[in-house]
Amino acid sequence: MTDQAQKAELFVNLHRRDGVFLIPNPWDAGSARILEAQGIESLATTSSGFAQTLGRHDGKVSPNEMFQHCAALCEATTIPISADLENCYGDGPDEVAVCLSRFAESGIVGASVEDYAPGSNARLYDFDHAVERVHAGVEAAAKLPFKFLLTARAENLLRGRNDIEDTIRRLQAFEAAGADVLYAPGLKSLEDVRLVTESVERPVNVLGTFLHQHTIDEIGAAGAKRVSTGGGLARLVVGALLAATHEMQSTGSQSWVANCAGFADVETAFSPV
Repeated sequence: MTDQAQKAELFVNLHRRDGVFLIPNPWDAGSARILEAQGIESLATTSSGFAQTLGRHDGKVSPNEMFQHCAALCEATTIPISADLENCYGDGPDEVAVCLSRFAESGIVGASVEDYAPGSNARLYDFDHAVERVHAGVEAAAKLPFKFLLTARAENLLRGRNDIEDTIRRLQAFEAAGADVLYAPGLKSLEDVRLVTESVERPVNVLGTFLHQHTIDEIGAAGAKRVSTGGGLARLVVGALLAATHEMQSTGSQSWVANCAGFADVETAFSPV
């Protein structure tokens, strides 16, 4: 089993080498192992996908549940995993630092910090406060005994504020605060990807589901270092389940069986790593 320090080094090297790489988002240990078996080199968790496995909406998972989820994925695989920790379960910079320090104990080698507070008082954090939160996360990561890659997320485009200029301003400030990776989920064109990546120097993560009409290489050519899938793969599985159920209930037919993976393929995908 690859230890955490080795995984951290592998993760850093993925960001240093030439070209774009794929960092898909499994929703449980099984999907994580399947992705690794297919040759994927790193993974990121999905808060929405994991919440769905518990029959809940995104944002309705406790820190303890998320910690156990991260630990299970890290135990099941040998490749680096970065965690989607939403707003790090607290508004204050100190809470960000505590969250990252604690979650590093789960085996992850990176995590994201959002500038958005969920819940009944949902809001984007004010600019200065958002930067303070990232800076606190950077300081906490620096105290770990291995290189922990902190991804700073600007949530404007996902939260109804279609302001690319403010998004870039935030990403630039997060970079200045020491974030290792920058991420603005919701970019919908290669032009916007170029605009973001040309405005910063650190690696940029792009959510590929908003750019599904383009290939991974095309997104990389626009400047992205890594491409994630967010909750997309989990929704793909839910879509297949809904379609199969509808078919059986509406017509009684079972043509969906033709799309099932073979038993031997499933067994191979879950072989010990």
